[in-house]
Amino acid sequence: MQVTVETVSKLERKLRITVPAAEITEKVEVKLKQAASQARIKGFRPGKVPVREVRRRFGEGILQEVSGEVMQQSFSDAVMQQSLKPAGTPSIDDVVIETGKDLAFSALIEIFPEVKPGAFSEISVVKPVAEVQPDDLDAMIEKLRSQRSTFQTVERAAALEDQVRIDFSGAVDGEAFDGGQGEDHTLVLGSGSMIPGFEDGIVGMKAGDDKAVTVTFPEDYQAEALAGKEAVFEIKVHEVLESAIPDLDDAFFKEFGVEEGGVEAFKIEVQNNMEKELKAAVDNQVKTQVMDGLIAVTSLDVPQALVNDECQRMRQDMVQQFGGGQQFDVNMLPLDLFKDQAERRVSLGLIVNAIVEQKGVTADEALVRAKIEEIASSYEQPEQLINYYYSNEQQLNQVQSLVLEEQIVALILEEATVETEVMSYEEALKPKAPEGQESDSEVEHPTEANADDVEPDGATETVEPVAREAGDAVDSEDAKS
Repeated sequence: MQVTVETVSKLERKLRITVPAAEITEKVEVKLKQAASQARIKGFRPGKVPVREVRRRFGEGILQEVSGEVMQQSFSDAVMQQSLKPAGTPSIDDVVIETGKDLAFSALIEIFPEVKPGAFSEISVVKPVAEVQPDDLDAMIEKLRSQRSTFQTVERAAALEDQVRIDFSGAVDGEAFDGGQGEDHTLVLGSGSMIPGFEDGIVGMKAGDDKAVTVTFPEDYQAEALAGKEAVFEIKVHEVLESAIPDLDDAFFKEFGVEEGGVEAFKIEVQNNMEKELKAAVDNQVKTQVMDGLIAVTSLDVPQALVNDECQRMRQDMVQQFGGGQQFDVNMLPLDLFKDQAERRVSLGLIVNAIVEQKGVTADEALVRAKIEEIASSYEQPEQLINYYYSNEQQLNQVQSLVLEEQIVALILEEATVETEVMSYEEALKPKAPEGQESDSEVEHPTEANADDVEPDGATETVEPVAREAGDAVDSEDAKS
């Protein structure tokens, strides 16, 4: 086998691989003899088909099959011989497959970059310092009560925070428009779920009332044809319902798994959950800043093959998350939608993996055990969950990766500049967006008093891109191209 390597760019390498014709011919002859001993062809006894007949009928197909196998193995051998580490699958072209001629093909690959993590001392982190105050606990309990509220029909005019059941029909310049009609629609007044002025116009109406409400669509309304336009909605109220918030009693506490101890036990359970979530939020903010810092201090060329693979994976995850099991064309989500986040993930994976190798960091088994026990502590039979994790390699690997990340963060914090900032519970829960991105959501509040509602690790970021082994990188179908 002959191999030449051309440097196309910083990370791209083009390999030209040539395999002697004699090696191909030898393997083809072996396959032909195997086929002759097994072939069933009309006019010949089983096992007695002449090799020349098999060659005539199946020779080209066997040549393609052998060539595909040889290409895959020779590519694997070539990258090992040249000490190359491919990132992603190769692009195969210039293939020469002809009887009696050397097999030749080109493979364009990207290689993993040499990663030199920047100085940890150049990373700055602001660590939030917050506590769950009595007012925070009271507010959370009121939120839990509100989430369990029910609506009961009342014979009075509608007020803010009431629920109404309505029909409505909207028109702009006397013309109805798509999405402007609804029947038996339920709406909580003051929720802000309708355009400004719509809900306010219903306040004061009673069941059976009809009213025309004039509103103006916002200038930035998503439907451009309606943006800034004045619309008239004919609204009929069928029912007005008042919110009934449950009392803090034993029946309410049992909904959250608190069987004994009354209100004090319930408060302790809710506070414990809030403190767990607070710790997770603070840890995640610190981790995000550390990761931002690693990217900022490390110069890195990112293989686009890994970015593309990560984009594909993220797109598929989104389809599974929001597709609801229905038919959904993934191509409706352009890959560019995920590119920035995918590039960040791949970059972090490469940097963190380099730190792991250079520092010789391995997941501390005691910390892994502690993490699993922390997760299991919220379940009725924690030992069963612990045994499950240790008997399921995939689940155990996930916990080990999480612990390894936490160890890396701790390692970096030893050298980084860390300042503290005192803030409220609510402020500390707001996630810090990655550098260059805006945070578009807040950390979700605990809605149950059960301990398993707040995962102990908080929101984590995947930083481990996986590359295919070189030996699997060439598909035998490429031999037919």
